[in-house]
Amino acid sequence: MTATPLSSILLVFTASFIGSFGAVFLKWGAGRLHRDLKSLIYNWRLAVGIVLYLLSFVFYYLGLRVGELSVLYPMVALGYVWTVVWSRFFFGEPFSARKIGGLLLIVGGVVLLKLGN
Repeated sequence: MTATPLSSILLVFTASFIGSFGAVFLKWGAGRLHRDLKSLIYNWRLAVGIVLYLLSFVFYYLGLRVGELSVLYPMVALGYVWTVVWSRFFFGEPFSARKIGGLLLIVGGVVLLKLGN
């Protein structure tokens, strides 16, 4: 297989972005669950989270079809970067030096894998 095309990288990047919003909606939905079936069935936030994860899967699939797995799959970790940002923005979760350090390691690792391609 030849080098990973830019379109594959963009598709997987989009997938990680969409999937991170899926996590936000799952958290919102989980906070509204009770010990009854009705709260599960009528929980639109949970449903949106699941739909966003499924949509992100479609983008991953399309990107992985023609790109190199060893370059694209680590980009899945970029979803963690987005999720930390959304957690701060939507839920007021704090940034810490360790979180920032971990995020820098993730981004650095993805960049190194792409440069090594």
